[in-house]
Amino acid sequence: MQTHELKSNKTLRKRVGRGGKRGKTSGKGHKGQNARTGNSKRPEMRDIIKKYPKLRGQGKNGNRSRDIITYYYPVNVSDLEKNFSAGDKVTPKALLEKGLIDYVKAKIPGVKILGAGDISKKVSVVGCAVSKTAGEKIEKAGGSIK
Repeated sequence: MQTHELKSNKTLRKRVGRGGKRGKTSGKGHKGQNARTGNSKRPEMRDIIKKYPKLRGQGKNGNRSRDIITYYYPVNVSDLEKNFSAGDKVTPKALLEKGLIDYVKAKIPGVKILGAGDISKKVSVVGCAVSKTAGEKIEKAGGSIK
């Protein structure tokens, strides 16, 4: 084996625009942005996206009311039937202790009692929003809403 017969382990990348077999401009055309070194155009879609304001749709004062909005946890009348006995007081804290609702941002959330299911026990609902049908069912069973 001779030194001129040795092959290199390196695989050389093809370099465009430096002479070579394609001749003169090496497939780069004449002058212009695309012919220059370091040419890379930004994707067109990025420019389209950047035209839109980031805080668009926030309203005049930046939608500060986002944190003021109270989230109501839905609880059905059938859940009250299963988890509370007659004469019990249904409050958000009591529902939290029974595991029917969870904390929202480390606070006890608002609760809305909905009318799905039936109730036969006399319970008093305090500090909860109540739907029309749920209110009728609770009062029909002898309960009260405050």
